[in-house]
Amino acid sequence: MSSSPPMVLVFAASDPTGGAGMQADILTLAGMGCHPLTAVTAITVQDTAGVDGVSAIDAEWVADQARMLLEDMPVEAFKIGMLGSVENIAVIAEILSDYPDIPVVLDPVLASGRGDDLSSEDMIAAMKEMIIPQATLITPNSIEARLLTMIEGEEDDIPLEECANRLIQMGCESVLITGTHDNTPRVYNVLYGVDGVVQTDAWDRLPGSYHGSGCTLASAIAAGLAYGNELKRAVRDGQEYTYETLKAAFRPGMGQYIPDRFFWAQETPVQGNA
Repeated sequence: MSSSPPMVLVFAASDPTGGAGMQADILTLAGMGCHPLTAVTAITVQDTAGVDGVSAIDAEWVADQARMLLEDMPVEAFKIGMLGSVENIAVIAEILSDYPDIPVVLDPVLASGRGDDLSSEDMIAAMKEMIIPQATLITPNSIEARLLTMIEGEEDDIPLEECANRLIQMGCESVLITGTHDNTPRVYNVLYGVDGVVQTDAWDRLPGSYHGSGCTLASAIAAGLAYGNELKRAVRDGQEYTYETLKAAFRPGMGQYIPDRFFWAQETPVQGNA
């Protein structure tokens, strides 16, 4: 028997479109050569335009899903997406604390692309208290970075370097703030560490709006960490993979484009028998 590929355990909600959430994580991790393990946190009703409903999974079920997997198979990285409830956040935080040597990539899902709220104020507070302090890397866009760090009464134009500093003060090791929501000709993604800016990567801004780009990026970085790559390389490789998925994106419905996580397979189509 061949050796197992690196295994990444994902905590995320199910997205029936396959564009974001758990399905996006599975496709990305498989596309990066990892084997995805999953603990579903919520079930959603959505299409490529937006989210119409969310039903959180019972916290005990979330914990049981993860612990059975962890007791059976070696996990090389955790990837965390939409969490569903405060109770889910609490049990996931407890699991992370039991496995402190496994890197954690957190994609703080606060809203859908249409702007539907996916995290309550209580959930954001719980995430800041229990999950962010255990994260190896957190990957917010500029809007999420400001929402996570804004102090009551403060203006919403906090410098992003200050946002990163505040997130690191909460306990996470590194922060990658993406520029996908900024009005700039190029997208600038900046990786911050305890000493400030670690690296800045610039990408040509692609036309269109994409469903699941954040999930793809965070999962691709988690895959790199699962392979044992150091953080800077995992972040760079994750961006390159994500950019290629967006270049090859398709629009199957009436809403956003969906990244093609198997873009590389389309380059050499399988030939049928003559």
